[in-house]
Formats: sequence, structure tokens, C-alpha cells
Amino acid sequence: MDFSKISAVILVKNAQATLQECLRSIQCFDEIILLDNQSNDDTLKIALSFKESFPNLHIHTSEFIGFGALKNLAISYAKNDWILLIDADEVLEQDFLNELREMQLAKENILALPRKNLYKGEWIKACGWYPDYVLRVFDKTFTHFNDNAVHESLILSPNTKVIKVQKGLKHYAYDSIYGLLEKMQKYSNLWAQQNLHRKSSMGSACVRSVWKFFRDYFLKKGFLYGYKGFVISLCNASGVFFKYAKLYELTHK
Repeated sequence: MDFSKISAVILVKNAQATLQECLRSIQCFDEIILLDNQSNDDTLKIALSFKESFPNLHIHTSEFIGFGALKNLAISYAKNDWILLIDADEVLEQDFLNELREMQLAKENILALPRKNLYKGEWIKACGWYPDYVLRVFDKTFTHFNDNAVHESLILSPNTKVIKVQKGLKHYAYDSIYGLLEKMQKYSNLWAQQNLHRKSSMGSACVRSVWKFFRDYFLKKGFLYGYKGFVISLCNASGVFFKYAKLYELTHK
């Protein structure tokens, strides 16, 4: 596929640790659309520095309006119909770029990329983190994201054809337990607020979280990764508990 017909789109917030490597991995595309969500670290400084050598990097800003709406907003700034969506803590693999260059895509095609999720630099192939295919290359005139504040997804029509590619991207998922807990708290808050129409109970929150830990640590083989597998499985289970517990609290004031 001709890279001059693809716009790379990236959402960023406080991504100073990984943004430089991410931007370098997508500089082969015609343009880069960067939408900053109120960063308060050196993210924008890094982006502006990169723009000096890559003038087709276009920087926009927005307050948080939900992940689905943010992605649709960022995509709307792209001049090309074909979009490659990437997060600021992800890096495209060169093998994927080689594979993409040889492909011929129809409008109804969406590419699913395999993602290597890293915890403290180690690729975790357990805990429900593997295999992890994410839909990242699509035609914006064919599809767009739903309006979910969290766990947003592309809207797939009956004639959509999802193509799984062999190579994808590297994901610096977490560097510490703090990062896991911080994201768990944020996402459980958003999920509870988004699902006020659903019913919940403290009993179901407990049962769901216990099952989640058992599945990720034992059935999904988290135990093979020592303390990392235990921590990831426990935080995954805590995320399930707190999103249902928070939902219960919000709907039983």
C-alpha cells in the first residue's frame, strides 16, 4: 500500500517516556495527526521538537471528552481516508511496515495488528495479554469509533473484512505496579459512569473478580511469569471488582 495515502493518528497524554520512539516508527507515513489530551509533562515539547524535522506532524489539543469521541476528533483532522491509529506508548515494528507496503486493501478491509504487551520491559504472553489483536488500519469513510468513554471500538458493518497480519507493534504497557493501579482506577471510574443503565451488586463484583483472577493467573498461565504474572492478574481482577462495585455505589445512592 502506498504510504502517501495513509495518515497516522495518535492520542497522547503525558507520554514523554515513549513518544519519541513512537513518532520515529510512524514517520514513513504521509502525515501524523497528534491530539494531546492536556499533558503536563514534556510531551508537547517532544512533539514540537520532532515537528522541526517532520513538518507534516500536525498537533492539536482537546480536553477529555471520552476515548471514542477523542479518536473520532483526531481522525477528522487527517487529510487521507486511510488511517493508521497508534497509541503514544506503542511502536510499529519494521516487519509490519514491510508487510503493509505489499498489501492492496479494499475500503471494507480493516487490519488487526498483533500487539506485544510489555511489563517492565518483558513481553507477557499470559494473563489475557496474549494473543492481543487490535484493529488499527482502516478507511475513515467506511467506519469510525463508537462514542464510548472507555473500551471504545470501531463500528463494524456486516461487509467488514478483518485481516490479521503477521507483525504489528510493541506496547510499553506498564513500568510499575503504580501504573497498573492508576489505569485501573481511571478505567473503572469511566466504565461505571458509562454503564449506569446496568445492574450490579457487591456479590457479583466479588464473584466476577475472583473468576477473573483464577482465569488470568491459572487458566491464562500468569503463574509462569513469577511476581509479574501475579501482580497483573491481581490488578486485572481488582479492575473488574472496582468497576462493578463503583457501579453499584453510583446506582444505590
